[in-house]
Amino acid sequence: MFAIVGAAGKVGYSTSLALRKAGVPVRAILRDESKAGPLSEIGCDIALADLQDPAALGWVVANADAVQVILPPGGVGEMRRSIESLAEALEQARPNRVLAISDYGAHVREDIGMPTMFRIFEERLRQLEMPKVFLRSAEHMQGWGLVIPVVVAAGVLPSFHDPVDMEFPTISASDLGLIAADLLLHPNAGTDLQVVHAEGSRRYSANDVAVALSQLLGRMVTAQAVPRLQWQENFERFLSENAAKLLVDLYDAHNRGELVDVEPNGDVRYGATSLIDALRPLVPTVVDTN
Repeated sequence: MFAIVGAAGKVGYSTSLALRKAGVPVRAILRDESKAGPLSEIGCDIALADLQDPAALGWVVANADAVQVILPPGGVGEMRRSIESLAEALEQARPNRVLAISDYGAHVREDIGMPTMFRIFEERLRQLEMPKVFLRSAEHMQGWGLVIPVVVAAGVLPSFHDPVDMEFPTISASDLGLIAADLLLHPNAGTDLQVVHAEGSRRYSANDVAVALSQLLGRMVTAQAVPRLQWQENFERFLSENAAKLLVDLYDAHNRGELVDVEPNGDVRYGATSLIDALRPLVPTVVDTN
């Protein structure tokens, strides 16, 4: 049995679906029972547990052949509590293998914001005496969905990637789930720790995102870098002050060019979904509401 923590998310659902298609049993672990419907429909066993309750989480992942865990973004304190809770639950359950969704840049020793929290995550999980896979993800293509309302209203794509013609690694969340499922189904025998990076078949710039949205919306869209002094304020519209600072530091590192990338000589797996296909489902919903 494979246990997927956070199975209702885009990555978790994609992993669960791929595993069910392969004919293996899946326990989908959720906090909110109202999100169980799609997972029940594909034949998952549903279990409820709060990420901040290591005893409950350890109980629902007990007896799993492998467990996939994902660390939700948040502020530093919240993420540290989640890291410790996940580690304690895994220590309690002692599954045969663990796959942890991590982040590009988690190998970097200097503090670069959000990737640094995933470095801390990896360091804590390295203490577990069981085979582990760290699947480091590039930026999710679907993240651009947050600014599509601005694009629809003004024809401008605000970008924290500066310059807007700089290409960066990105991946569809569904492809990340497929790569995770393949790693779970085909473990690297005899390896206690495997580090894998995941990104799309090509890299894109903010200008490329604007071109894709232009095609989908049928109007001209122009990418425009958000001034550095406005980053914190913009992020705080959706996040706490502390979490917003992690993203400010992340984009500072992104825009320096080389820090948030594949670890030197790292193993890279590639998704097949193009940027325009990842964005396509996000556009009609926004357009139809206007």
